[in-house]
Amino acid sequence: MAEVNFNDLKQLLIKNCMLRVSPEEIKEETPLFGPDSLGLDSIDALQMTVGIEQEYGIALKTPEEARQAFQSLASLKEWLRAELEKTPKAT
Repeated sequence: MAEVNFNDLKQLLIKNCMLRVSPEEIKEETPLFGPDSLGLDSIDALQMTVGIEQEYGIALKTPEEARQAFQSLASLKEWLRAELEKTPKAT
C-alpha cells in the first residue's frame, strides 16, 4: 500500500493548483475551499482529482465524496488512506 503523508499531498497541491500562498502557509487543517481557505476553485478541484488518480490510482466517485475529501489536506489524507486500504495489493 502506498504511504500517504502531508508533504506528498502538499506537493501534489502545489503541482496541480495555482496557489497564492507559500508552501509554508499550507497547514493540514487549512480549508481548501471557502472562507479563510487556500482559495481553491472548481478548476483546482478537477486538477486535484486528476492528480490524485494519476498519483494514487484512486478516483473520487461522487460529488459528496469529493466535498468530504477536499475539506482540508488532513481530510484528503484520511480519505486516501481509507481508499488505499480497500484496494487489493498487487502480487
